[in-house]
Amino acid sequence: MTTIEGNLQQVRERLARACKAADRDVNEVALLAVSKTFDSNAVCLALAAGQHAFGENYVQEGTEKIEALRQLRPDVALQWHCIGPLQSNKTRPVAEHFDWVQSVDRLKIAQRLSEQRPAQLPPLQVCLQVNVDGGANKSGVAPEALTDLARAMARLPRLQLRGLMCIPEPAPDFQTQRDLFLRAKVLFDQLNAQGMGLDTLSMGMSDDLEAAVAAGSTMVRVGRAVFGSRPAKVTSAA
Repeated sequence: MTTIEGNLQQVRERLARACKAADRDVNEVALLAVSKTFDSNAVCLALAAGQHAFGENYVQEGTEKIEALRQLRPDVALQWHCIGPLQSNKTRPVAEHFDWVQSVDRLKIAQRLSEQRPAQLPPLQVCLQVNVDGGANKSGVAPEALTDLARAMARLPRLQLRGLMCIPEPAPDFQTQRDLFLRAKVLFDQLNAQGMGLDTLSMGMSDDLEAAVAAGSTMVRVGRAVFGSRPAKVTSAA
């Protein structure tokens, strides 16, 4: 058993325990393996262990990895999620290569993705990133602006609005983590009460997935607990 295979097994066991504690079916929560900074070989090892959905934060790295995996494993259909902050000048490669974008927080970005999504591809699956705590993490639409943005996005062609994503500031204990995630769950439920038909609430990572599951997450984004610690960035000397 490879290290990645063993790590995936442990994460799946954590998910199963978290779902049992929350009285939820484990099939209600998808696992997204965040492969940013890890190479194609690491993705192949995760694939061999039964993982098919992967998240990438950096557009160029992600698109290169997508193409590499198409060459390495043309027999397998993988699902690729862009989960990092997205700038206007990076929307075209995302629209052309990824299956999901979880980090949309502005209508301009959504409009560009809609215009640039190739007609021969299925609609791009999209989550709105919401800033639930107003903390140092500035990415994400403010809760009070969420409904208007969701309604505008739902009208765009070539996109399918699936739900919400959030990345709260780190919290020191389970209850505080859960309370932050519950803010996103309340917003999610409010949008569905208005007929939005959302099915994806993407929240929870390596350190807080249990609290996210308890709060209603339907997708956890796990990197370090699957692939290990990321290599330190190399910086040039001044």
